[in-house]
Amino acid sequence: MQDLFDQGTAFGRLALVHVVMMAGDTLVTVSLAGSLFFSVSPNEAKSKVLLYLLLTIAPFAVVSPVLGPLIDRSANGRRILVALSASVRVLLCWSMSQHLNSLWLFPAAFAVLISSKLYGVTRGALVPEMARTDQFHEHSAAVGHEGWPSTGRQQGSGFAGFNAQLTLLGTVSGIVAGSVGAALLKTLGAPSVLIGAGVVFVAATVASLRLQRPAKVLRDEVAMSPEERDLLTLVPLGEGEVTWGLSASALMRFGVGFASFLLAFGLRRHHAGLEWFAYALSASALGSLLGLGLVTRVRNALGESTLLSAAVTATGLGAALASHHPSLINQTVLAAWVGLCAAVAQPSFDAITQRLVPSGAQGRTFARFAVRQQLAWVLGALIPVAVTLDFGAGDQFLAAVMVLGGLVYALGRRLRHQ
Repeated sequence: MQDLFDQGTAFGRLALVHVVMMAGDTLVTVSLAGSLFFSVSPNEAKSKVLLYLLLTIAPFAVVSPVLGPLIDRSANGRRILVALSASVRVLLCWSMSQHLNSLWLFPAAFAVLISSKLYGVTRGALVPEMARTDQFHEHSAAVGHEGWPSTGRQQGSGFAGFNAQLTLLGTVSGIVAGSVGAALLKTLGAPSVLIGAGVVFVAATVASLRLQRPAKVLRDEVAMSPEERDLLTLVPLGEGEVTWGLSASALMRFGVGFASFLLAFGLRRHHAGLEWFAYALSASALGSLLGLGLVTRVRNALGESTLLSAAVTATGLGAALASHHPSLINQTVLAAWVGLCAAVAQPSFDAITQRLVPSGAQGRTFARFAVRQQLAWVLGALIPVAVTLDFGAGDQFLAAVMVLGGLVYALGRRLRHQ
């Protein structure tokens, strides 16, 4: 763990930024959950949650067409964008803390989401950049610049591990921040949680400015060749492996959105106490930790596509088992299982993209893919919010969709390679 935070390495500095960013995002989520979900009646909660879900889509109208190309324009500018995304949220969190009961909360929350998505998209492009910067410095120290091999896509075999490590650190940070935020919410109220989030984003801004600049040879990679630019224009979703991976990853996000809101509104209909929400969140976080640990251990033995296919199919099988006895305990266990599968799927797909998409196009590519993934998550979440489903029926629906999707992904990839 200490090596992951080594501030003498580019990846270590990115890890610190990610941990602080995830802590701030978690505090914002806790404050909004307290004001939008738990403080109102179930029927009123539905309308507010529906509005919030729609707001989560809107930021991508800015991030994808505008900020994506901006991220790609300059490798050195990526760290400035990360710092900007943190510093903007300092002001927004303070503003939200003053307007929790007014309509101003929603445009401010919208701006927070834009800033958060900007960081998420930029981080996807930064992972291979920081990893290659460390590899470059290590190799240069040993043999000098003349012996440096190509820093192209063949260096990307370990990206799934890097992604998983970052997500693992972010998950742990979220658990700790969530516990602190819940305590603040209960004792001092939602405004105090938002003020705390603002303080955390101040630290994130400082940490972001310490991100290492990539070596010059790596900055030169950001400029796409004419052939790569033409290919990106003709095939904007990337080559076939990336396109199939995007479909499976989006389906996994659909499943996470559906399962999360099926459980949340199901617990409210059962008049379950807050302790059940805490159990479910803890189970999901534990599952995520186990899944991320699994990715870091098996990434050299199993390909990213295999991990992605297994995660989608396993989600459906877990939901099928839970549907036979849809008790609160089994739904909590299912939350852990979905968290584990999602934690395996996302780093695997990110690694496919980082390995197969040119460095100079990764900003706009991650932005474009994030739109589709978020749309899938919102679509999955909207179903149990808009339609009243009991746990048994919801689990059966999730099982059918995910198992079928996993089979289609595996079959499609196989046919593509024949």
